[in-house]
Amino acid sequence: MNTNLPTTRRAFLGTAAAAAACLALPRRTLAAAAKPNSIFNGVRIGCITYSYRSMATTAEQTLQALLDDGISEVELMGGPIQLYAGIPGAKGKNAPAVVELSTVPPPPTDAQRDAQLAKCRELRKMYNDAGVNIHIHKMGFGPSDEDIEFSFLVAKALGCFAVTTERNDVLARRVAPFAEKHQIWVGFHNHTTNFPTIDKPDPILEVGKYIGFNLDIGHYVAGTKGLSPIPVIEKYHDRIVSLHLKDRTADGGNVPWGQGQTPIKEVLQLMRKEKWTFPAEIELEYKIPEGSNAVAEVAKCVRYCKEALA
Repeated sequence: MNTNLPTTRRAFLGTAAAAAACLALPRRTLAAAAKPNSIFNGVRIGCITYSYRSMATTAEQTLQALLDDGISEVELMGGPIQLYAGIPGAKGKNAPAVVELSTVPPPPTDAQRDAQLAKCRELRKMYNDAGVNIHIHKMGFGPSDEDIEFSFLVAKALGCFAVTTERNDVLARRVAPFAEKHQIWVGFHNHTTNFPTIDKPDPILEVGKYIGFNLDIGHYVAGTKGLSPIPVIEKYHDRIVSLHLKDRTADGGNVPWGQGQTPIKEVLQLMRKEKWTFPAEIELEYKIPEGSNAVAEVAKCVRYCKEALA
């Protein structure tokens, strides 16, 4: 998944008005909702909140979507975190409509950073009280050492054991000392051309002991023209921070689960058999059918996982 969100990868729910209307439907309040549980036979099924990009912008909207889908584990994208905590750079309806390009904002003060981290702790409590564990954030790393340090402090404030980002070997060397200092993992996400090596040890793992993989099994299938990701998982299971689950075909298609060549069911059953505890995140990438929405489609993926692990 690419956080730059190129237009060709955006799957909108008809119009922004339709999405807003869907989120406005009557629901139980967060406080009154039954707490979700998406750990099935010991396998932690989570969701990267990129899946709700067509419907949810704020932390509250995102939490409601997770609760509607019965998901108790989450990889939280940076947008909802930044909007909630007042961290610059967030995209969404609460972000400024116009940015003066000639104005370079001053670096945040210690007091501002402290306030932002306090809001992150507040965000964590809101999610935890509702029964959702923020196990990973994907807010990204800024250019300076102070920015990198802050990303790890946000992870701690949210209760994360890891952060994820796109694979970049130079960045890995940059963040490895911070990861070891804070004992927070960094999981590097693969696309179709930068997946882990299988014939020899992947060199990115030599950079630091808290450097690992956020292995996207669908991208692996598409990138290798149909090879199974299971040998990669078996080889690197002790350095896998999390999986991204999606169904893709060998020729690169993104399809509803069960229609492609990605062995999602077999991967989940292997995780159950081996008692591996890294989370497996649902990532909704296929086109949402007309008349449906992201919450309904993620719910189908949750059922697929539950049935596979029954």
